[in-house]
Amino acid sequence: MFSFLRPAPATAELPPERIDPEYRRLRWQVFAGIFIGYAAFYLVRKNFALAIPDILKEHPEYTKAALGSAMTGLSVAYGVSKFIMGSVSDRSNPRWFMTLGLLLTAGVTFAFGTIPAIYGSLTAMILLQTLNGWVNGMGWPPCGKTMVHWWSPKERGVIVSLWNVSHNIGGGLVAKLALLGVVLFGDWGAKFHFPALVAALVAILIVFLLRDTPQSCGLPPVERYRNDYPPAYSAEHERTLTFREIFLGHVLNNRYLWAIAVANAFVYFVRYGVVDWIPTYLQTAKQFSFQQSSLAWAAFEFAGIPGTILCGWVSDRVFRGRRAPATILFMALTLLGLVVYGLNRHGPLWIDMAALIAIGFFVYGPIMIIGLHALDLVPKKAAGTAAGFTGFFGYVFGSAIAGAGVGWIADHWGWGGVFGTMIVCCVLTMAFSALTLRHRSASSAA
Repeated sequence: MFSFLRPAPATAELPPERIDPEYRRLRWQVFAGIFIGYAAFYLVRKNFALAIPDILKEHPEYTKAALGSAMTGLSVAYGVSKFIMGSVSDRSNPRWFMTLGLLLTAGVTFAFGTIPAIYGSLTAMILLQTLNGWVNGMGWPPCGKTMVHWWSPKERGVIVSLWNVSHNIGGGLVAKLALLGVVLFGDWGAKFHFPALVAALVAILIVFLLRDTPQSCGLPPVERYRNDYPPAYSAEHERTLTFREIFLGHVLNNRYLWAIAVANAFVYFVRYGVVDWIPTYLQTAKQFSFQQSSLAWAAFEFAGIPGTILCGWVSDRVFRGRRAPATILFMALTLLGLVVYGLNRHGPLWIDMAALIAIGFFVYGPIMIIGLHALDLVPKKAAGTAAGFTGFFGYVFGSAIAGAGVGWIADHWGWGGVFGTMIVCCVLTMAFSALTLRHRSASSAA
């Protein structure tokens, strides 16, 4: 039934004079595919967070914690999906796998904007958000698989950091598209259905841009093309691994992978504890407008773009391929931004904006570094699963708890308790990252 998802077979290798120009062209073509495609996944992931103030206004019977449970359902499903579907992605063609996932998540999000009856049932909201999280989890794994097949280890730090800003662009644009949709349609349901339509159009574009492995396009493996081989590289690295080999041979027995996975849980709590609750915090606790909170949301997301690239550069150039020191440095600076944001309880919006820009600038670097570190730690045929493993911890034990958890903390201990919890999570991220200080990426071994 899903035979179109199978990896594309290798084809006869092109003549030598065509390999370099074809490699250059296709590398930037597939990069455009995963960059634009992954940004589009963010257009249809966190729309519910933008709509919580509207839902609370129309349905006062719900508490913030109750609605947060829908976001928790999304995060748990996303984390599990990222892990499970990561292993499926390792054995699939990313071109079709990513397209299918984006179309499915756009469809669920469109339903939230066009079927008002959904909001009459908390169970329906939780179930549909959970479904959305599952199909949205089909976005990261094909991107990770594509990058390790088309870029060699010494190039990977820069290329992953450049690609990683796609989710900042998508995360920032969703608030703008939601606002535009509300203006055009005069209905807060447009926060869902308008971004969903844009995402569906991008899914069609992915089909024309993305490709499977270089070998499926008549090109040699990237290690041979770049003369850049990871330690102990052999032809075995090009063989599609079984599920048993992936899980038991390269993922579950990897202590460094476990350490960064736990660190990922804490950094994701900080990330989503801030971004998911920007509209609710600024509109309900500080009485700012939706337009002002949307601007703050976008500022947070877009600030992550230069911060992510800087973190990748620092990791490669300053720390010479050691990922943990960059994570620790940037999380310490994230903590400072959180202190300012939390202390400005009755202060002006510009201080909140400055603090959110600082937090966004510094927190996205460690998220990218942990994902990159996961790719460094396993053979490329297990890359999707390794990234999914760290993502599982990030979303199930980080983002999921930040959904209902932040709402529950805010209901019981106020926003001061929320900020205190996130500060502790910053410290724990640094502590678990420190357990990998002895590991260096393959590219640093040269």
